[in-house]
Amino acid sequence: MYLREHDLVKKVLSLGLPEHDFVIAGSGPLLAHDLRWEVGDIDVVARGAAWERALTLGEPEDAPFGDGVRRVLLFDDRVEILNGWFPDIWTVDELIDGAEVIDGLRFAALDNVRVWKTLLGRSKDHLDVKLINEYLESVAH
Repeated sequence: MYLREHDLVKKVLSLGLPEHDFVIAGSGPLLAHDLRWEVGDIDVVARGAAWERALTLGEPEDAPFGDGVRRVLLFDDRVEILNGWFPDIWTVDELIDGAEVIDGLRFAALDNVRVWKTLLGRSKDHLDVKLINEYLESVAH
């Protein structure tokens, strides 16, 4: 399936966020690399004009991780826009500027995804790390 036709990606695109001011994180990069097609939600890390736009779309609240990280939940909590992502490890600028552009959208680099999924350590994260490792190994050869 064409990436921009995925229901959650379409929801993100419908928000009109400036493309250079956000990156799709969470499991979204696995979706972009066709490692997983089923994802329950999509996380968007935003800065500048994209974060300002998010603030017009919903009420910000504290995110469950990271001091000072705020989030706006949209589409029955299936799209989460955050102003930070593991802030002890990366700045928002590092995540966005270091993103991979796939189908015209910025996705967090798989190396970064592997780091946060390892830190989270949930059962689904273990599987995702395995998928990422296999993918990165296959493209390295």
